[in-house]
Formats: sequence, structure tokens, C-alpha cells
Amino acid sequence: MTTSKKSAAAGALAVALCVAGLSTAQAEVTDYEFQLLQTDVKQGNAAIVDVRLVDKRTGSSVADAVIFATRIDMAPDGMETMTAPIEVLPSTEPGVYRFKANLVMAGGWRLSLGAKIQGETGTLESKLVLKATP
Repeated sequence: MTTSKKSAAAGALAVALCVAGLSTAQAEVTDYEFQLLQTDVKQGNAAIVDVRLVDKRTGSSVADAVIFATRIDMAPDGMETMTAPIEVLPSTEPGVYRFKANLVMAGGWRLSLGAKIQGETGTLESKLVLKATP
């Protein structure tokens, strides 16, 4: 094989590898989001809030994320310092994450979550707004 043919072959191989790399690009943590399953929740000591973790590229649910930060407060009603206890509950189905909160007042509440997604680098942070109804 001549030098020019070797160079052409090497160039073609490099282009093929680049194209292959683009087609198998890894997901980013920004490709995921938490979504409330219901925006209205019954006010009370044992209010249940369900959220689904979704891969925005496919619309499919994502199971086995590690939720390491939770907070619920009344920021939507201008009372960010008004917080409530919240605990993680066992999931009822893959990709659905459940929480029990003590929503002592009716009104707007903000659920803040921090999560690690298996196989992805970075942290998914989400702020979801729901309404506690009497």
C-alpha cells in the first residue's frame, strides 16, 4: 500500500470512529427530570407526594436513582422559611419516588430534590411546585 493510500485509509478510519462516537453519545444529567404525578395534594400530617423520574429523550421512567436531598417549603406563597418534615417512602413502581410530608397549611409548596442517577455523572437538582388543598 502506498503512503497516500495509507493516509486516506487512516483518515477514513478516523472519520468513521468520530461518527460512531457521536451516535453512542452518553446521556447528561440534564437529560432527566422529576415530574409530579399530581399537582394537588391533600393537606395533612401524612400527605403523599409521588414523583416520576423521566429520561426526557425517551419519555421512559428511570428507576434506582439515589435521592440524597429532600426539602419541602412554602416558597411559592412567599414563605420559604416555612418548612415541613418530609420522609422518603418505598416506591410502588419502578421510576416512581414517594414522599410523606406534614403539609400543615393549605397553599403552595415547593419540593426540592437532589439525586444521583445510576451511570451518570453530576447531580440532578429539581424544584417542583404543588398545592396542598384542604
